[in-house]
Amino acid sequence: MFRQPVLIYNPAAGALRRNPERILQRTIAALARGGLVPRLLPTSAPGKATSLAQEAVREGADLVLVLGGDGTVNEVVQGLIHSNVPLGVLPGGTANVLAMELGLGTRSETAARRLAAFEPRPVALGRITGSFGSRYFLLMAGAGLDANIVYEVSAGLKNAVGKLAYWAAGLSRFFKRVEQLDVSVVTNGDDKVHRCGFALVSRVRNYGGDLEIASGASLHDDHFEVVLFEGSNPLRYAWYMLNVAAKRVQHVRGVRVLRANQVEILTEAPVQIDGEYLGRQPVLIEIVPGALHLLLPVKPR
Repeated sequence: MFRQPVLIYNPAAGALRRNPERILQRTIAALARGGLVPRLLPTSAPGKATSLAQEAVREGADLVLVLGGDGTVNEVVQGLIHSNVPLGVLPGGTANVLAMELGLGTRSETAARRLAAFEPRPVALGRITGSFGSRYFLLMAGAGLDANIVYEVSAGLKNAVGKLAYWAAGLSRFFKRVEQLDVSVVTNGDDKVHRCGFALVSRVRNYGGDLEIASGASLHDDHFEVVLFEGSNPLRYAWYMLNVAAKRVQHVRGVRVLRANQVEILTEAPVQIDGEYLGRQPVLIEIVPGALHLLLPVKPR
């Protein structure tokens, strides 16, 4: 039983923005039925969730719940590194990749009920290092084409149409050749350099909330699943995405799938983590075992 839970929520997140008071009330009621009565901590600006999480830990919180999108979850993760205070996720954003990965669904009150049957367990995080310093991620890092799409997504369009904004940004690049990048992947101690137009370094199967690319990825493993898409012709990427939708992309020619604990983007390329654009630069991506405690479904006995 958690005695001092807190709930960090983002009033500007996709779902909350439409009817914040109603969604928040229903979520709190569902948590209460599961024995959780959290102290509420709203975010007030981008990046604020990190300091809220750090302050909650200092003040003795024994559970940090977050209601918002994957970007808000990522901010909270930065404040919980190696704290042993578990994180629980409630969907409230545009894609809700982590909530979908955990089987929590897209409705926060439904997820709140399901969390009552979850337990905290340690999981590995990714750590990405570049000119910005170091950042951690729970879901994925992307370099190349998808980072360019993240960069081009209009905040106004995202607020208006949700995930369709990403498809619109992707279509805007349909007639542009895909720039190439060099990626060093360390697998079983061997370092090999690959050339591609899109590199996905993932801890989860889910991509974008309703697609699957890294089908062998798992939060329970201390490895990344790395999926590399070769080629510069945009028509080739349209074919890749059709196969992503059909859940067979990993068997398509030009797609390479690797397991690794270290990846280096050697080229000055666009990079994103958990849907947040980090800029154009070479980066080092490493696995950090046991860096976070996360509420996960109870293991079968």
